Amino acid sequence: MRRLAPGARVWLRQLLVMTVKELRQLVRDRALFIYTVYIFTANIVIAAGGAAGELHDVRTIVRDGDHSAASRQLEYLFQPPYFRLLGEVARPGEGLRMLDRGQAKVLLDIPDGFEQTLQEGQRAASVQLLVDTSQANTGYLASSYGVRIAAGMGQAWTERRLARAGAANEPLPRIADEIRVWSNPDLNETWFVTISELLTMMTVACILLPAAAMVREKERGTIEQLLVSPLSPFQVMLAKVVAMVLVMLAGTAVALFGIMQPLYHVPIKGSVALFFALTALYAFTNAGLGLAAATFARNSAQVGMLVLLMVMPIVTLSGTWTPLESMPAWLRDAMYVSPLRHFIDIAYSILLRGAGVRLLWDSILATAALGAALFALGLVRFRRQFA
Repeated sequence: MRRLAPGARVWLRQLLVMTVKELRQLVRDRALFIYTVYIFTANIVIAAGGAAGELHDVRTIVRDGDHSAASRQLEYLFQPPYFRLLGEVARPGEGLRMLDRGQAKVLLDIPDGFEQTLQEGQRAASVQLLVDTSQANTGYLASSYGVRIAAGMGQAWTERRLARAGAANEPLPRIADEIRVWSNPDLNETWFVTISELLTMMTVACILLPAAAMVREKERGTIEQLLVSPLSPFQVMLAKVVAMVLVMLAGTAVALFGIMQPLYHVPIKGSVALFFALTALYAFTNAGLGLAAATFARNSAQVGMLVLLMVMPIVTLSGTWTPLESMPAWLRDAMYVSPLRHFIDIAYSILLRGAGVRLLWDSILATAALGAALFALGLVRFRRQFA
């Protein structure tokens, strides 16, 4: 720092003092500080515990009208960890009442003559699977698993009939389904959930905290004092952005190395330095968006509503939870102006795929361009408002 020109040293010292001041204000604001600590710790643990993308322990009841070996075979194919048999009911109406009360999620109704139909092989043997789909994801998975169980049993009975007919040595036509999963070979949903929650809450915090800090200066009247001091509007805004970047880097480090890796074994296959450098770039981009929003608000209530208005479409439409492929083409194109749209590719590619700059250069350039544009917008708005 001694090699710099005197004016540059003074400018950097002022920026450092302002950054420290922003960090102290955040610590003194107990609500925002507790919120910041929460989103990088307990919130990720809660999100990981609520991951339910697979079927698990679904309460199942059976109405067996056949009481045969085939019906018992089908019944006991609905086994843990996917299904949990609660027992049998004598009448279908009793099972429906249990579904209505929420005491069971699935009712397997096996009709009379089920085994005889299978043995004859002249027509399809039908069973009824009634599923409570008030929870759509669980209901869809339960019905899908039920279809696979019935198909597997039907294939087994067909092979036995062919064997009895002397066609056991003739190969049956089939399509071999060999699946190779990259990046997450065990399909560990907790990895996806924790990373998605980290990106979501980082987005909220990057926009909310600098916006709240700027509006707090307006409400307390300290913004005018800063402007009459030997500080430029650029320094005032840049200090808030730098402070927010430091907070996001610290929070991400706590979340990644204190929660996600030791508890859920989330991998970091790429460069840690690259990931944190691009996290800083992303925090800078969103902080500029927050400061731009703060120039349109007069108090904390207004800035809270503006942040909510911006965050909801950014999080729900950028591909964090909803695949972009399922959206209309015009909406996919519109979301290229969302910083999160590009940072999702960056984060998942570095953490789970081990990608480097050569594969991520387009997302990096897009994030940097959005960051420069948003910070410039906030600076122009700030100068006009307090000029």
